Amino acid sequence: MQGVGFRPFAYSLATGLGLAGLVGNDADGVFAEVEGTPEAVRAFVTALRRQAPPLASIERLATEPMPPTGAREFVIAPSELGGRPGTLVAADTATCEDCLAELDDPADRRFGYPFINCVNCGPRFTITKGVPYDRPLTTMAAFTMCAACAAEYHDPANRRFHAQPTCCPACGPRLRLSETRLSDTRLSDMRISEIGVSGAAATAAAVSGAGRLLKDGLVVAVKGIGGYHLAADATSQQAAAALRSRKHREDKPFAVMVAGIGEARLLCEVDAVAARLLTSRRRPIVLLPRLAPQPRPAGTGAGTGAVADAVAPGNSRLGVMLPYTPLHHLLLREVAGPIVLTSGNVCDEPIAYADDDAIGRLGTIADAFLLHDRPIHIRADDSVVSAVRGRESVIRRARGYAPEPLSVHPPFPRPVLACGAELKSTFCLAKENYAFVSQHIGDLENAETLRSFTAGVEHFKRLFDIKPEFVAHDLHPDYLSTKYAKELGLELVGVQHHHAHIASCLADNGLADNGLADNGAAGPVIGVAFDGTGYGTDGTIWGGEFLIADLRGALRAGHLAPVPMPGGAAAIRQPWRMAAAYLDAAYPDGPPDAMDVARRNSPAWETITAMARRGVNAPATSSAGRLFDAVAALLGVRDQVNYEGQAAVELEQLAAPSERGSYRARIELSDPLTIHGTDLVRAAVADIAAGVSAAVIAARFHNAVADMIVATCEALRERSGLGTVALSGGVFQNQRLLETVIDQLAERRFAVLRHSRVPCNDGGISLGQAVVAASRDR
Repeated sequence: MQGVGFRPFAYSLATGLGLAGLVGNDADGVFAEVEGTPEAVRAFVTALRRQAPPLASIERLATEPMPPTGAREFVIAPSELGGRPGTLVAADTATCEDCLAELDDPADRRFGYPFINCVNCGPRFTITKGVPYDRPLTTMAAFTMCAACAAEYHDPANRRFHAQPTCCPACGPRLRLSETRLSDTRLSDMRISEIGVSGAAATAAAVSGAGRLLKDGLVVAVKGIGGYHLAADATSQQAAAALRSRKHREDKPFAVMVAGIGEARLLCEVDAVAARLLTSRRRPIVLLPRLAPQPRPAGTGAGTGAVADAVAPGNSRLGVMLPYTPLHHLLLREVAGPIVLTSGNVCDEPIAYADDDAIGRLGTIADAFLLHDRPIHIRADDSVVSAVRGRESVIRRARGYAPEPLSVHPPFPRPVLACGAELKSTFCLAKENYAFVSQHIGDLENAETLRSFTAGVEHFKRLFDIKPEFVAHDLHPDYLSTKYAKELGLELVGVQHHHAHIASCLADNGLADNGLADNGAAGPVIGVAFDGTGYGTDGTIWGGEFLIADLRGALRAGHLAPVPMPGGAAAIRQPWRMAAAYLDAAYPDGPPDAMDVARRNSPAWETITAMARRGVNAPATSSAGRLFDAVAALLGVRDQVNYEGQAAVELEQLAAPSERGSYRARIELSDPLTIHGTDLVRAAVADIAAGVSAAVIAARFHNAVADMIVATCEALRERSGLGTVALSGGVFQNQRLLETVIDQLAERRFAVLRHSRVPCNDGGISLGQAVVAASRDR
């Protein structure tokens, strides 16, 4: 992997051992020739793997003997341009401790400079235009290094040796603060006063000015590594509410950035795994359980230390991240408190990354822009993760993770492109033993996101020299990703949505670890694919699926009993419609009187019930997500949603933590098995009538879904003899459900596979499509 300091590491190692020779990199990787005593040569090879730089990841180390040349010194060879690009590109990496020390040292020439970086940290993927990873092929090409930076860059003993973003205040990017005041929403009426166009003092003025605006309750657009963020004072209800209103984001929680792990512990429960994730070089947003508000220590800023209600309304978890650029560190010190740092976009648009576009799209949201003049070549939003049973679980894979590939065995027979699904879109380009899953792109529901998707595919093809010979896609004919695949003129492989989910889980866990059949396919396993929507092989909407699956194929072995979705997609936005459908299915002679959900949605209730009963504009669905929606509406949690999965998220948070009661769903021993979700609805209705609290009912429902999954897996083990279960689909982002299912399956001696490296939601679909297509190709 280029840009990780491997050549200077090898140089220092070789010279320290008294070896002669050379080290260099080309399009295929790093090569070295070392000449010296046998003991020194062996020590060199051993240390290459054991002492590699922090960002290096050695997958293969090959050696062969060579005739001595009589070389007397060790040198670093120039990069070899041309040839086949095959070397990997590193992800963007958080500022290292050495650079932070320089940032804080008044005697250092980079003191307070917001673009400090070295071979161990800084931007990589988002500034890279091509390989080999050298400055002319990055967005730093326009910045000519000064003599001092050039000396560091060419010194093999310096940690900035061939660090392509190397710069300083004299020669690097510059920061400026542009304050905006809009008399109306037209961009032409924007009046800009620019602060700080050059010099250390001007940079400090820009940072302090931005900090002052944030402390005054204003919204600042901040240009980062992979795009623009919108920042506000996280302790100010007025500031957070203003940002929420302008961004048209009614309820979905904002992420919060804090200065360090100590500040994170003032807001949330931070265990050892969460602390490791927060402080890792990837610096993702980590979802953490919130604490009751605590007083802030003296000298750490104004406020109580609690984030404002408008930051994450009604949410028991908070997305927290630590600074990952020098600019973030400087800004957090200026504000001296937590800040909201959310994607720079409006509603469901992709994050803005080009300056003109950002000013145009964010000008009506931000009161000021904190800008710099280093271009971003490829956008990358923040990654989101959580800690589940001592392991990382990736929810959104983007900055800090992409474009680092996943190793896949056996290798792909031919290069393949997998186009993913519609929501939480990613694509995957794969060849040989590498699957390159793209950064999170967004929901393919508008032209801007589709442009980002198609541009990303072309960039990955160039960057990793992948020319796909066939293309995998979802079966849904109306997905934009499917339409794009069919327009490429390549051989097509359609992969059913839930099969792709399970295949993604198998690949995430390492195919070799799961055992290989003679045909190279992994498995089979019992696959549990629970999500909101997926196009089934019978043309209906699936989402509560039990599959017998390997990489080549999948058999539908069980599913939730279908119910109508009155109004189709409208039932996703209005969960009360699913409550009406489930109540009508559970009570053919009419549900009990005095149902609050019916009263709240009268007079449309009768119309929607009739629509469900007649099947008019009411497609059948086996979706587990829609069952969660129905119960959430029954309990008065949410009749309408403002973001995907909101009703289920709030139902999980409502559930009483200590409740162990459960309901029981009938499993009809048909082929495939049919599981009756209506039984859970009837049990919840009985508890409502008995006056049981909503929190207890929510908990019993979660326990019942877990029991239902485990019981169905046991029934399928009896039929198939399989003892491994793979869990996938967006419903398993529900941490309470996931942990309960994992524990109960383990108690019954199942081997359990779950996601860690790619999301269980539709962000992992493209990987599953790629490995299924490759298995069929074999």
